[in-house]
Amino acid sequence: MKLDNLFNFVRDNPIFKTELLRVGKTSPQSVNVQISRWKKTGKIIQIRRGLYMINSLYLKPPFGYDLCIAAMLYGPSYLSLEKSLEYHGLIPEGVAVYTSVTTRRPVVFKTPVGEYSYRHVKPTLFWGYRKLEIASGEVFIALPEKAVLDIFYLNGVNVNTDYLEELRLQNLENFNLNKLMAFAEKFESPGVKKAADKLAGYIQNRKNREKYL
Repeated sequence: MKLDNLFNFVRDNPIFKTELLRVGKTSPQSVNVQISRWKKTGKIIQIRRGLYMINSLYLKPPFGYDLCIAAMLYGPSYLSLEKSLEYHGLIPEGVAVYTSVTTRRPVVFKTPVGEYSYRHVKPTLFWGYRKLEIASGEVFIALPEKAVLDIFYLNGVNVNTDYLEELRLQNLENFNLNKLMAFAEKFESPGVKKAADKLAGYIQNRKNREKYL
């Protein structure tokens, strides 16, 4: 297979799995040999065993390709915590680590694209996310209210005014306080409920102050 043929397989999405190239092939070994050649010549980059992307010198990656990798690397999972808050525009800084929530064991993958971290939760807490269809493929990402509760729950932080100021939350009109409190109840954790109460009060005070600015 030539590189042009690979482009036809992947179309506009530079990320692909080995299985895609093996469809209809009688010799999987020949596919492995070709992949090895492309790797050695720098035409493709290995993200993880069986998962590759075309070098951006040959095919420009579309918006959000790095987010799609999260679910392809390790699933079931959804992006959450600070990475979700960044995506939703609720914090000003870019977040270097792509942190996801999974029901599987926790793991970290350091890839040429970035570091992907997976935090474990029990199955009863694996909810509060949505699937996005973007040019790069599918992205599973937490709703803002679930993302911040995942932070409180998984990091065990002491939520107070100083901590909330350090989060540097912005665009608070996109934060649904009713949903936040309903989600907090589903955790069945007094600590998460208390943290949600403090966050709700903090956001309401911020909104009240901003009315007079």
